[in-house]
Amino acid sequence: MRKRRSALWRDLSRDRWIYILLLPGIAYFILFKYIPMGGVLIAFQDYNAFSGFGGSEWVGFKHFERLFAEPSFYRLLRNTLMLSLYNLVLGFPAPIILALMLNELRMKWLKRSIQTMIYVPHFMSWVVVVTMFFVLFESYDGLFQSWIASLGLDKFTIMMNADWFRPMYILQVLWRDSGWGTVIYLAALAGISPELYEASRMDGASRLRQIWHITLPGIRSTIVILFILKLSDVLDLSFEHIFLLLNAVNRDVADVFDTYVYRVGLLQGQMSYSTAVGLFKGLVGLVLVSFANWFSKKFGEEGIF
Repeated sequence: MRKRRSALWRDLSRDRWIYILLLPGIAYFILFKYIPMGGVLIAFQDYNAFSGFGGSEWVGFKHFERLFAEPSFYRLLRNTLMLSLYNLVLGFPAPIILALMLNELRMKWLKRSIQTMIYVPHFMSWVVVVTMFFVLFESYDGLFQSWIASLGLDKFTIMMNADWFRPMYILQVLWRDSGWGTVIYLAALAGISPELYEASRMDGASRLRQIWHITLPGIRSTIVILFILKLSDVLDLSFEHIFLLLNAVNRDVADVFDTYVYRVGLLQGQMSYSTAVGLFKGLVGLVLVSFANWFSKKFGEEGIF
């Protein structure tokens, strides 16, 4: 036991600066992630701020029963799953494709210039992004409306049209986040041995064959891990983005669990009920991540736990 303790202290002393660097991150997760988890208890109470956690009445699964009995539940679930499906089918592969394309560029100055251009949108807030798209597509003298008029067609609205909400949503997500998502994949691509490409060229493999048999297998584990993590947010969309696009015209297709929680929790003060909705979202994400992690291990991948 003493030897183990001395070895532990020796390791801690040797790597003390690494552990010191970890402290802010650990403190962040403890203060803002783990400690607030105790608040999920109010999902099983009729929480009253004056009575507190200890004095509020326990009601069991009352709020969950209300959630599943709500007429709007299936509409919220459908809208949330549809947007999540857009993110998975279109948003998830986009950074991979961009990273593969950038990896094929041989002119470094061109590669860096393109990287800079596609990184910049990520640092814009959703307020700026939505405003830019509104000016571009909805402004009477905007580029899109002027182009429509030049074709001799009647001007029409896009962002105020319910049928265009989902395409506009995923277009904004792709434009803002796809470039930034390439960072991890480019780092993974840098770890592939150049000797593999040299050997494949000696065997007469084309660039497409090299991508299929060397590049993609080389980053497969990274893709699997990021996909599993992506599933954890399947019901957790960007509230700010959805809220900025939401209006009375597109509410039937744009209203999701995040905006619903904001409406019933903050505006109507139903804290226990909104907490139950949030807990339901978290449990769905946990189930999906656990299943995807188990499934990936069945196919020989490491998974995340």
